[in-house]
Amino acid sequence: MIAIPYLTALTTYFSYGLLFAFGQFRDFFRKIFDWFRYNNLHGYAPICLGLEDFYIRRLYLRIQDCFGRPISSAPDAWFDVVERYSNDNNKTLKRTDKVSRCLNLGSYNYLGFAAADEYCTPRVVESLEQYSPSTCSTRVDGGTTALHNELEDCVASFVRKPAALVFGMGYVTNSAILPVLLGKGSLIISDSLNHNSIVNGARGSGATIRVFLHNTPQHLEEVLRELIAEGQPRTHRPWKKIMVIVEGIYSMEGELCKLPEIVAICKKYKVYTYLDEAHSIGAVGKTGRGVCELLDVDTSDVDIMMGTFTKSFGSCGGYIAGSKELIQYLKYTCPAHLYATSISPPAAQQIISSIKVILGEDGSNRGAQKLAQIRENSNFFRSELQKMGFEVLGDNDSPVMPIMLYNPAKIPAFSRECLRQNVAVVTVAFPATPLLLARARICISASHSKEDLVKALQVINKVGDLVGIKYFLAEPIKQKFD
Repeated sequence: MIAIPYLTALTTYFSYGLLFAFGQFRDFFRKIFDWFRYNNLHGYAPICLGLEDFYIRRLYLRIQDCFGRPISSAPDAWFDVVERYSNDNNKTLKRTDKVSRCLNLGSYNYLGFAAADEYCTPRVVESLEQYSPSTCSTRVDGGTTALHNELEDCVASFVRKPAALVFGMGYVTNSAILPVLLGKGSLIISDSLNHNSIVNGARGSGATIRVFLHNTPQHLEEVLRELIAEGQPRTHRPWKKIMVIVEGIYSMEGELCKLPEIVAICKKYKVYTYLDEAHSIGAVGKTGRGVCELLDVDTSDVDIMMGTFTKSFGSCGGYIAGSKELIQYLKYTCPAHLYATSISPPAAQQIISSIKVILGEDGSNRGAQKLAQIRENSNFFRSELQKMGFEVLGDNDSPVMPIMLYNPAKIPAFSRECLRQNVAVVTVAFPATPLLLARARICISASHSKEDLVKALQVINKVGDLVGIKYFLAEPIKQKFD
């Protein structure tokens, strides 16, 4: 849990209260001056008016230039950010022909495969010429190529599971799978900070949902024991199925899941474990096989393993890995497999090639070098930020590093000033995080050189002093970074 300093919480509440009050004040006069326009709707209800979009109109639009910045190059260690301007106080943004060459601290390019690669790119181009950009069909019709079958075998072998099934979108992997696996009479116990795709998938399943305190195995066991004893609501019958859902690395916290303890509890109470490795597969572990490898957990103890290809493999889509019986069942029942267009063949080839590089099957040791580099870069960057006095969330070895901002005014101030100094960062606020817990989320890549990281640290250090987000005492300043 994040312990917000009292004064910080007070000023943050005051800032949001001020924004809300002025927003309501402006809305009051807006209703008066726009009365005729909004009463000329010919019987239709206003589609976007009132509290439904109050946050967007009165808070988000003020700082929307800090989000959705277009780029015009590959998301490598450095990329080109298209400059924009507004003539109406940020309500609309217009692109210019100018670009800024910026250090990329925002993309999920953990192993550097998002840019052209000497092994992957030629094979992707070849697959594009052979198969075209899209299969234009679902997997059960004409959308399964030799690449799709090879990819599923490759993924199953990589994560050390008997079988796997791939999808064209990572978000859909969670949101479409959970309603197939669980339904009325089932129980989902979810970490309180699980990703939105898990939340929506759980809600869509119709199962009973309970949450446990973030990454707290002791509370998980308490919740499990209580709900198993109570049974289903009203009838108190035994649950048809119970599943505990956690993430390998939590995308907004950068924390590693306490997987060994959670798996032990699940085995004790005979409930299923569902592990989302979107941010951990390929990025951590001696051979990139995720948190199971990093934390020495046997993959046979994790019933269902989910992951995406957008973070470490430079592609798109997601996968589910498990027993052959599970995968066969999903092939018959999962709407994302039955009705969605299959993953693009060039994207599939990119994943296959990148996995081969990671495992050294390309005939080089570049994969091992990338894994060593991402670990070294992540731990160095995190350590230096903490020494400067920033409040940095997460654990060592995690490439995700949230820097706490808290106050709403500091969100655009930090983002704009970093961009002004050619460092592109991602800021995250409500509703992606709780209202008081706005942050900048740094994503480190193996493609970052030591010089890149030192430059980023110098800029962030300077901007942190300017904006006032160093909530801890800094260590004595050194002339050079070690």
